[in-house]
Amino acid sequence: MCQLLGMNSLLPASLTLSFSGFSQRGGCTDHHSDGWGIAFFESDGDRPAKAARYFVDKESAATSPIAAMLRSYPIKSHNVVAHVRRATVGEVSLENCHPFVRELWGRYWVFAHNGDLKDYAPTLHGSFRPVGNTDSELAFCWLLQELAKSHAGVPSVEELTCTLEELVPKIARYGTFNFLMSNGQALWAHASTKLYYVLRQHPFSEVHLKDDDLKVDLADLNGPEDRLAIVVTEPLTTNEDWVAMVPGELKVFVDGTVAGCGCFMACCIPRLPSWRPRSRRASLVWPTVRRRSPARPQTWPPRQSRSGR
Repeated sequence: MCQLLGMNSLLPASLTLSFSGFSQRGGCTDHHSDGWGIAFFESDGDRPAKAARYFVDKESAATSPIAAMLRSYPIKSHNVVAHVRRATVGEVSLENCHPFVRELWGRYWVFAHNGDLKDYAPTLHGSFRPVGNTDSELAFCWLLQELAKSHAGVPSVEELTCTLEELVPKIARYGTFNFLMSNGQALWAHASTKLYYVLRQHPFSEVHLKDDDLKVDLADLNGPEDRLAIVVTEPLTTNEDWVAMVPGELKVFVDGTVAGCGCFMACCIPRLPSWRPRSRRASLVWPTVRRRSPARPQTWPPRQSRSGR
């Protein structure tokens, strides 16, 4: 099995601390030495980037000179996806290193997977084709193909999440399908077996890395306005409250926090009349409710009161 690491941040942030510990699992503190990779949605401003800067290497992350450079070179990003590989399907080669990158709707999408999919052979008839021979890249190509078929225009994060809720179980039934995926706007995480996350925000505290003899006070690296989420296969620190995701759960992280729950149903919100958020930022935290009842949902505030908006 492989291991995953992801970050979603409100403001551009570097992942050097977490990657320093995580990369040691690529052949030093763990046996995932069959290649590694990392993709950054790098941004010079406060808006999430469309393009990704990414590095892959078939060498061990613990000994790779490229990984050593990234452990000390801060790349400011809103979203990051990283992976260390233990080969189970596909040989050890550059084309089989995660994360995989494709373009859809004028944005880069990156994807990394941990697990095995048995007898998985979907029909691919679009423009997304695997370069290597892993089940992971095959699943990624099929997901993007089906996302493109499901939306005539560029969908919102909420619409994408609802579609993924329908598509992901069709792959997960073939085996273990823990994955991280991002398009620069959000970070999607799905747990089949094991995935943890932690939310870091003001007031920041000192953290102790599990895989490296290192203690860092996060208050020295972050300001009061910073907020970020770290998602990983195994907790990276020994003194933080990591949250274990439930098997079968899909979460989406936006602006450094969890954007609602994975099911996107009426159980996600308090018992208030349904309402539609007035701003894009609010909609990322409070997704549109999908009700099973055919009855038309009541709107709030009342329709006649919106004229002064």
